[in-house]
Amino acid sequence: MVDVSTIYLVAGDTVEAVEAELRDTIEEPQLVDWQTQWQPALIETLRALAQRGVPMAKWPQSWHWDWRQKRAGVAGLLAYPGFSVVAQGVTQGLAQIDLTRSARAPEHAGKPFAYVDYLEVAPWNRSDLGKTPRLKGVGTALLSATVALSDQEGFRGRIGLHSLPQADDFYRRKGLTDLGPDAQYQGLRYFEMSEDHARAFLEEE
Repeated sequence: MVDVSTIYLVAGDTVEAVEAELRDTIEEPQLVDWQTQWQPALIETLRALAQRGVPMAKWPQSWHWDWRQKRAGVAGLLAYPGFSVVAQGVTQGLAQIDLTRSARAPEHAGKPFAYVDYLEVAPWNRSDLGKTPRLKGVGTALLSATVALSDQEGFRGRIGLHSLPQADDFYRRKGLTDLGPDAQYQGLRYFEMSEDHARAFLEEE
């Protein structure tokens, strides 16, 4: 059974609250939204960036992600749950979690935690593409859901992830500790959230 929670996002242009659903799964309707709504919007964005001569290094670094393929690769595996945020009749964000890994930071090295395998918001909600996001708070909602899941699993809110460079500052603002580039993971920076930070994060959010 799908667990659906009511959350509130913020309209980027009016700063008004927008009711949304946080779903503890990624189902076919969300994948259809990714395919039929996210992809055309992303292609339009990439075309505009190319026409303006913006170097590829500054393009959305998740442009090549295939969410249908990612979910198919873990279908039926309980250790790889997903989250989705739905608002205004369309999927606004997706996240895939891995519950099989262990933390690295000295204070909790070796302990189980929730690893954010992938987290992405719809192209129209990205603040780094030069336009006002349609909805703000989608990424934070997905991160909050992951911390809450970690707590429910008995991991005390511990989470970790490798960040695409464009998202580094976002994770720092959310209280994750930057443990530096990981040479074994394409040089991406590795972040973790401790138990104390997780508790403070959930209280704040």
